[in-house]
Parts: sequence; structure tokens; C-alpha cells
Amino acid sequence: MTIQLDFEAEQPEEGVLSQFPDNEPLTITKVERQKSGHRYMLHFGPYRLSVHEDIMIKYRMISGNVFTKEDLQEIVLADERQRAYVEGLRYLERKPRTRMEMARRLRQKEIGEELIDEVLERLRRERLIDDSQYAKQWAEQRVTGHRKGKLWVRHELRGKGIDKSVIAEALDGISIDQERQSALELGRKKWNAVKGEPSDKRRKTGAFLMRRGFSGGIVRSVLNTLREDGDINGMEDDFYEFD
Repeated sequence: MTIQLDFEAEQPEEGVLSQFPDNEPLTITKVERQKSGHRYMLHFGPYRLSVHEDIMIKYRMISGNVFTKEDLQEIVLADERQRAYVEGLRYLERKPRTRMEMARRLRQKEIGEELIDEVLERLRRERLIDDSQYAKQWAEQRVTGHRKGKLWVRHELRGKGIDKSVIAEALDGISIDQERQSALELGRKKWNAVKGEPSDKRRKTGAFLMRRGFSGGIVRSVLNTLREDGDINGMEDDFYEFD
């Protein structure tokens, strides 16, 4: 997933509205584009407020228009919401993310929990975060591309905050033949790299596959296949127990 952004997001100056008078009309006297990003500095006489251009357009914040402090409070909230959403998009630029990863990132950016929930829901509606799709793609990639077993993948996905039922569904999409083929390719490579007696090779290869997250049943099946192929000679099926 690649999302190109053509604007920067900056947090409005903290507490800036506390300087604005409560019961006076506030007229925009000057609009200045800021150097970084699509943000503008709006002057209300001696008072200033920085907003994103999307917010400025939405609220028709042009010279001569009049606002109240209550209006500006709404605008500041909208600007913060925009900033939070942009932070979410920026975090998705390099690769997909899970819901938990996104929430953690937004907290690091000091965005409030209420806004985080809003951003997560918006990104979900736009299908920019989808834990189910993420889990399926991750499982496929890790098992077939990186030759990891399902046990390993399950642990990884749990660490990314994905629900157990979603993980189970994703792993169900990986056939036993796919997982076994990955284990076989990995096991054959490991076997050929190990020096020593056949018993040592079998033991070390089996332990290696177990550490990669393959089940005991798959490991025994792979070792038996390697024996039948001539890579392991004269070893009994039950020489080493992996369960």
C-alpha cells in the first residue's frame, strides 16, 4: 500500500485560544501561508491562529470574515482532527498497519484517545486499516515467502494486536501442503549445512524447524521425506520426538 501525501500537518499552538477575547467579534485581518506544509497563519488583529488549508476552506476563513471565540474552538478541534488523520495516513505510507499499531503511533504523536478512536474508525471505513486482510496477507507472506511455521506466525500476529479469531481464519487459509513445502525446503537446506553424523543432522535439523514455528507433525514428516530422498539414511521415524 502506498499513499502519497502532498501536505504536512502541524499541531496548532497549544493554548492559543486562551488569548482571544470571549465576547467580541473576531475579524480576519490577514492571511499568511506558512513555509512548511499546507498551513496558513490567520491574523485577527493582534491574535493569530494556524490552521490547515482544508480547514480554512471548509470554514471560509478569508480576510474580512468574522468569527466568535466559540467558532474558533470548533475550528481548532477540526484542525486537530485533520492533523490526527494526516498522521495516520503518513504512518501508512511505507506499509499496511494493524489497528493496534496505528493507535500506538497516534498516541506517540500525543493525540487524544477520543480523536484516535475517530481516526481509527475513519481509516477502517476507508479500508486503509483492515486487520483481517492484514492477517491473511501476513500469513501468506511469512509461510510461503519467509518459510515460517504457523506457530511462529500466530505469535507475530498476536504481537500486532490482532484478535485470535482473525488470526485463526488467516492461518486456515494456509494449507498444510504449503506449510509443509516451506518446512521441507528449509529443512533440506539446513540438513546439508550441518556437519556430523546422520543422527546429529536429524536432531539439529528437527530442532531448527521447531524453532521456526513448525509443528512436531510437520517436522517429523519433513525428516521422513528427507530420509526417503536419501538425505537421511538408516534413521527410524521415531528417532527423535518433537511433540
